[in-house]
Amino acid sequence: MGRLLTIVAMMLATLVCKAQQPDSTLQVLDSVATQDARILLPDDSASVVVYKPESKKGRDWSKWRPNPQRALWLALVIPGAGQIYNRKYWKLPIFYGGFMGCIYALSWNNTMYKDYSQAYLDITDNDPSTDRYNRFLHLGVEINDGNRDRYKEIFRSRRDKYRRWRDMSVIVMVAVYALSVIDAYVDAELSEFDISKDLSLRVQPTIIPNQTGSRNLQAQSLGVSCSLNF
Repeated sequence: MGRLLTIVAMMLATLVCKAQQPDSTLQVLDSVATQDARILLPDDSASVVVYKPESKKGRDWSKWRPNPQRALWLALVIPGAGQIYNRKYWKLPIFYGGFMGCIYALSWNNTMYKDYSQAYLDITDNDPSTDRYNRFLHLGVEINDGNRDRYKEIFRSRRDKYRRWRDMSVIVMVAVYALSVIDAYVDAELSEFDISKDLSLRVQPTIIPNQTGSRNLQAQSLGVSCSLNF
């Protein structure tokens, strides 16, 4: 019933607009017809107009190129996000492995630094109840007045050593972060770089003529030629 009323309304609108403007019929059809609707035109010969939704085309990943600025900001905000944006997933284990290794080294060295710092404080004070340095001693070894100075130097040097390693872990972690940002930006910039087979570098031995020589053996020299094709 609804389709019949639609056809009747379109026929009336066509009769009204036909004398004024011939193209108005198509405008009325476009305004009344719905998606996937079939309409009969009031002509001598029946015509069918079918409206179908346009299919959405997927992104062609073979022609997609990353934006260097976007890759840079993603890598700055989230470590590894630039590599994900550039679709270089194989680099993620490298950078995340570096981050995890630096975090583990930082935690370990910081713990050892605190332990040896406390042991050095205990051995340098005059309170006999503070003896947490004993857990660093071998079985059966005791600290007395004869070896106290030597163990003070040992605890002090190990405290300073683990402090340096802790600071180095922080520096290396920052370096890995900076490297991930630089890699994401450079990788996106080089996405448009021509790496076709026309680019080639060839190094091969060659014979260089020697104009100063008079004899045949002295008229030529052995050298290396370098040719670049692009």
